[in-house]
Amino acid sequence: MSLAHACLPAVLLALMTTAAAAGEKECDLVGVKGSESKRELALLKRLEPLANYSFTTDIENGSEKYTYTFRVCRETAAGGEYSGLVQEVEKKKPTVVGRINETHVASGTEWILLTYKGGDPYGSHCGNEKRKAMVMITCNRKTLTGPFTMVVEEREKEEECFYLFEMESSVACPPVDSRLSVGSILLITFASLVAVYIIGGFLYQRLVVGAKGMEQFPHFAFWQDMGNLVADGCDFVCRSKPRNVPTAYRGVGDDQLSEEPEERDDHLLPM
Repeated sequence: MSLAHACLPAVLLALMTTAAAAGEKECDLVGVKGSESKRELALLKRLEPLANYSFTTDIENGSEKYTYTFRVCRETAAGGEYSGLVQEVEKKKPTVVGRINETHVASGTEWILLTYKGGDPYGSHCGNEKRKAMVMITCNRKTLTGPFTMVVEEREKEEECFYLFEMESSVACPPVDSRLSVGSILLITFASLVAVYIIGGFLYQRLVVGAKGMEQFPHFAFWQDMGNLVADGCDFVCRSKPRNVPTAYRGVGDDQLSEEPEERDDHLLPM
């Protein structure tokens, strides 16, 4: 009985978490349902690893401090239904900058641009149009969730105003091309065949033939002769002077023909 009471809170928490996850809304691309761009759907799939994170950044403007909260294709806690990016100011109602049910996504070589439209309308700027948030996610293979910062709020226009943010993540990086070239495949194949030849020949010579020492190397005599032939060929091609040069005849110089001093032995005769 005590075990059942101990496990009950954990079971209830798991059920509540599952229910919350099941009811959590996700990104809805701009356009007719069922006719979304396959490219945009693939990009949303790439962004899924960021869905469980919440990103915040603080901006000070005079005496006021603005806090921006952003989630990737998930609702923020402060903004309510479909809120994907929210602006909060102390003692004021949160302002929804962009909603996930009006999502547009584009990409380049090493970046993904996530856009949330349908935010709360401006009060006195941009012709009272709805706010729009743009988040530029750039490639950084070293991190999944890099710093989230605000770049600019463009509201000095009559229309098409926007909030621009940026962050770094590995999800924006292109996949690493792991395909091998033809040359690499041939080199690997050749190296594998050489290894099989040497190891297999060594085992055969040692275990079957009973060879010892260098004789264990497969076809040792052949490779030895091959080495000698290669050495001879290299000597023939690369030698700097011809072989078997006849010894040049050197004559005897006049200085060598000079008469040697005569040795007299008259003093040795008996007197």
